[in-house]
Amino acid sequence: MCYWHSRMRRWLVALLGLVGAGAFAVSVQAGRWWVIEGAVEIGPHKSWRCFSGDCVPAGMSWIGAGPQWERFGIATWAAGLLSALILVVLAATVASGRAPKLLAKMAIVSVLTALAASTMFVAKFPGLEGAALDRGAWLYIIGMVLGGTLAISTLRTPSAA
Repeated sequence: MCYWHSRMRRWLVALLGLVGAGAFAVSVQAGRWWVIEGAVEIGPHKSWRCFSGDCVPAGMSWIGAGPQWERFGIATWAAGLLSALILVVLAATVASGRAPKLLAKMAIVSVLTALAASTMFVAKFPGLEGAALDRGAWLYIIGMVLGGTLAISTLRTPSAA
């Protein structure tokens, strides 16, 4: 493979990793996972009630799902942020021309942990009337797919001698 193609591939893979990291970060910090008629937003670690133009934080206990579901929410939030951090570092090292195998394995573990936590968070949701899955969950899935792609691509790259 010529130098130009190798360099373009590296930058494309790094860009995908950064987009995946951004998707993880936005999904857990600003992405609403469920929305109820535009007035209530529920995320992995907080919820908001918006009535008469005023939005106030509402915590998570009012949902009635119990402390286990709240812990899955915090685990989803933490796994998303840690995955974002690892993907940024991995993308930077890939862009610099290195293929860090250990860091790629760490990314795979973080993405799989994010998958496990978010699966339980969504599965244990109490199913409030009128609640619909929203952008936060979809951004999280995008982050997992792109993060896994970056990690696997890095592991398949031959090491420099």
